[in-house]
Amino acid sequence: MMKNSNVIMDLSEPLRPLLHFSVPKNWMNDPNGMVFYKGEYHLFYQYYPDDTKWGPMHWGHAVSPDMVNWTHLPIALYPDELGYIFSGGAVIDWHNTAGFGEEAMIAFYTYHDPDSEKQSQALAYSVDNGRSWIKYQGNPIIPTPPNLQNFRDPKVIWYDAGNGAGHWVMLIAAGNAIQFYTSSDMVNWERKGRFGFGQGAATGVWETPDMFELSIDGGAETRWVLTVGLGAGAPAGGSGMQYFVGQFNGYEFVNDNSKETVLWADYGADFYAAQSWSDTLDGRQLWLAWMNNWQYATQIPTSTWRGAMSLPREVGLTETEKGYQLVQKPIAELQQLRVEHFAWQMVTIPIEAGFKPNLTAPLMEIVAIFEVDAAVDQFGFRLVSDDDAYTAVGYRPKNRHLFVDRSQAGLSNFHEAFGDTHLAEYRISNQLLRFHMFVDSSAFVLFVDEGLVTFNERVFPTNNQFSLHFFSENKSVILKSLDVYLLSPAQFFVEAAAE
Repeated sequence: MMKNSNVIMDLSEPLRPLLHFSVPKNWMNDPNGMVFYKGEYHLFYQYYPDDTKWGPMHWGHAVSPDMVNWTHLPIALYPDELGYIFSGGAVIDWHNTAGFGEEAMIAFYTYHDPDSEKQSQALAYSVDNGRSWIKYQGNPIIPTPPNLQNFRDPKVIWYDAGNGAGHWVMLIAAGNAIQFYTSSDMVNWERKGRFGFGQGAATGVWETPDMFELSIDGGAETRWVLTVGLGAGAPAGGSGMQYFVGQFNGYEFVNDNSKETVLWADYGADFYAAQSWSDTLDGRQLWLAWMNNWQYATQIPTSTWRGAMSLPREVGLTETEKGYQLVQKPIAELQQLRVEHFAWQMVTIPIEAGFKPNLTAPLMEIVAIFEVDAAVDQFGFRLVSDDDAYTAVGYRPKNRHLFVDRSQAGLSNFHEAFGDTHLAEYRISNQLLRFHMFVDSSAFVLFVDEGLVTFNERVFPTNNQFSLHFFSENKSVILKSLDVYLLSPAQFFVEAAAE
């Protein structure tokens, strides 16, 4: 994998993230084909190798031993006479149900015909751990249905019916619905149930579905979680991820909540097309997302490249007063990047001066616990890159709003909506509020309390050295504890043949 012949990826460009996965050059969007096999986490992704804007889609490819340090491999799938290679998923065929070989890696993707705009589903397979790919001669395996233009992004999972029985299930986004297909061999598929049309949010086209079963608070009872990318109308504006919690019988998904209930996986502007890894062996449900927003994706002020992924997250399910909800936390593997630790206890944040820890760094992990006073107008901290540029993160107790304000974050005039303030309604339970945040040179992610609310955000500061300025308005607030870890960059390599 990470051999001596590999080239260390250049991270010196302005605004290049040092913790988050990004492409060496040109355009990247949705994560695809995420699967774990023989010690490697595979990440495929939508890639256009000839420009920094979206174009004829390929599948790029990278691998990692830990989801933190990555090696870029050569392009896996190229467009052909059937069309561009749009998004999809991948699995390991452990029992050779498709007949392509024992433990073949099988990728499912959408063909997009640029002339007719029609979309169909196809597969390719690899018998050398994803290093080379053979497209199935019988593609497409699911042709375009009549009168349906948006028909894309196949995600395939194995449904275990118990007693050794089960079948493959494919989810396909179709307009504002998800269609379910089943198969015993991954080649021949039969249409079964459908979910959507009036369920949840439908302000934009549905895309990039995923579905997985989670235990509730680690117990024996489980629920299925169906996630859907929404092209427009997310909480921070533009594209985002909604999810549904319910029951799945191998053919149909039934929502636990009313059809009007809308649940969001992230309240920041930059968490889209999230996909989970198939075939992980340790019981964790792991996913990541494209760290961008279709409102401004082609306009972000990077130079030779456009495209980065969120940090991977571990996903769980918890019971709340509003029903079952996702909880997310950073993967434990990120702790390997910690190089220096600073800690404070019981700090009073004065109204006028605030509190400014004496440290500055480009990469930080911050864990701050506040004692919440309902009389405070708002409190939190500013992530400061210079005298005039900062991002504000905090809480307003009176209206129970978490907020992220990017209006002063740095470069923002490339799109009118980039500098907006993003909000999430949140009721604290024990007068304590915990912020866990990872800060990169041009991005950050915030996990609130046990991960019931997250904000994933791009920022484009003029200086990538950050300091912290804690503030409280109208009344002082207590910072019960603060832990700051300075981080080393992750390692990114490019296989010599992939340059």
